[in-house]
Amino acid sequence: MFKRSFRSSDRVEKSARLRKSNTTARDPQKLSKLQQSLEETLPVKRSLTSPIVTLMVGQEGRLFAAHEEVLCQSPFFERVCRDQYLDAQNKRISLPDEEPEIFSAVLEYLYKGDYYPRLLHNKHRNSWELEDAVRSPDPSEPNNPRGGRGAVEATMYVPSEDQYLLRDTVLYCAAERFGLEELKRLSLRKQGLQSGIDVATILRSAQYAYDNTPDTDSRLRAHYLALIIRCRKTFKRSGTMQAEMEKGGKLFFDLFVAMCNHLDDVVDMTNSHTPKTI
Repeated sequence: MFKRSFRSSDRVEKSARLRKSNTTARDPQKLSKLQQSLEETLPVKRSLTSPIVTLMVGQEGRLFAAHEEVLCQSPFFERVCRDQYLDAQNKRISLPDEEPEIFSAVLEYLYKGDYYPRLLHNKHRNSWELEDAVRSPDPSEPNNPRGGRGAVEATMYVPSEDQYLLRDTVLYCAAERFGLEELKRLSLRKQGLQSGIDVATILRSAQYAYDNTPDTDSRLRAHYLALIIRCRKTFKRSGTMQAEMEKGGKLFFDLFVAMCNHLDDVVDMTNSHTPKTI
């Protein structure tokens, strides 16, 4: 039996503490600035002539404005704009089940092809990284803020779930609903650049991914399974992992199958290097 442990030190890679994001409190100003910036950076100028659609997002009905042609890059909104749910006169769409912070990122992507923090190429290192990435301090040099890259707004509080989740996972699931395949790829790539996420957050986010993606999803679900297998030494000593496994669910059956496949690959590789005897 595994020894149950609920130590706060259980982390994947670097240590990072969860803290409630204050982005929600800044949302009204941020969203207002976003709308202005979208007008200035619209990649398709002819979209400026298309009708403006007002969107009421979340339980509080936070207002967004977007050009219809830009919205219709999404198959979901293309259908909605032809649907009875769109008021022909007022051009108004209600999305009560969406999170305003996530929808803001979706809208930013539709206009700019990316969302904050942007994916940037570091020419010096010939690698990809996130904009405004925070660097964790090097323990050997406490006065020198160098070291590995930390998480940039990796988590967000999701009111509908009443818990903290990985932001890129929530965005991936939104992209799934809106039919934005490229946004799904982008959000998954960004999530792969995050580090220092604790076990509990990873497991909550994995469960959210399973609840909000179809069984045919082969990206986000596989990402979590591979992450748990790769970091199995951390997960196997986690009391949170044990508690979640005791609850069960499709995630853990898929994890079992993935672990079996991983072991089969290891055995096959070992056998291929072992001389056969008669």
